Amino acid sequence: MRQIYPQQSSGQEFSLPGLYAYPDEAGRGGAPWIRANMIASVDGAATAAGGRSGGLSGKADRTVFGVLRALADVVLVGAGTVRAEAYRPARVAGRWAGLRAGRPPSPPIAVLSRRLDLDEGSALLAEAPGHARTIVITVQAAPADRRAAVAKNAELIVAGSDRVDLPAAIGALAAMGHRRILTEGGPHLLGQLAEAGLLDELCLTVSPLLVGSGAGRIVQGAGPLGDPGLGPLALAHVLEDQGYLLSRYVRVSRGG
Repeated sequence: MRQIYPQQSSGQEFSLPGLYAYPDEAGRGGAPWIRANMIASVDGAATAAGGRSGGLSGKADRTVFGVLRALADVVLVGAGTVRAEAYRPARVAGRWAGLRAGRPPSPPIAVLSRRLDLDEGSALLAEAPGHARTIVITVQAAPADRRAAVAKNAELIVAGSDRVDLPAAIGALAAMGHRRILTEGGPHLLGQLAEAGLLDELCLTVSPLLVGSGAGRIVQGAGPLGDPGLGPLALAHVLEDQGYLLSRYVRVSRGG
């Protein structure tokens, strides 16, 4: 893996954790910092054959994926992504364990689910470690029996009446001490966060694959993103490895 932007001096090495470090204030009681990590093919597809993003991934992308999870306080995902990608509790590789100093060994997964159509016996809910119990964020209108079933194996947050109130959900996570927030999508959640002006950073991997028609983009469900939206974005860095481009963009209004 090599850094191609900003250009480095000959022989200069870079640190992945350093390149992807959160702003200091996010870990010291400041406002939450919401980072998205997404992957797309060179023709803009968010998924490969089978409707899963994993088919686009490679070694470099998986390495950065591991670093981002190790740096995060919590990983935020939509229920559709949990089902499509067969989510399990997050694990941090030994090489990145030092990034968790002063925090639990791994971050919890937080799932947004309006209807709570989740399998309470799944690994994500039933096998999460005690230090990182899965968090499920739902609404007041969710069926009471589903709320009770999910609450047996997960931390339950109610944010909104019949639609998840994203600012309230983010506020609840921050109140739990989770200010460095990593979202892995899916595209509808990313669209909602961007449309609400809540997204601070986008880490985007461009996979050297052509997928063709039929696949969606990394942002779906949102209208044209004007103000507050996401933009403008500043390019913080670009890495390259075997044709993969790994870029980090930061919203200009929040700095880098």
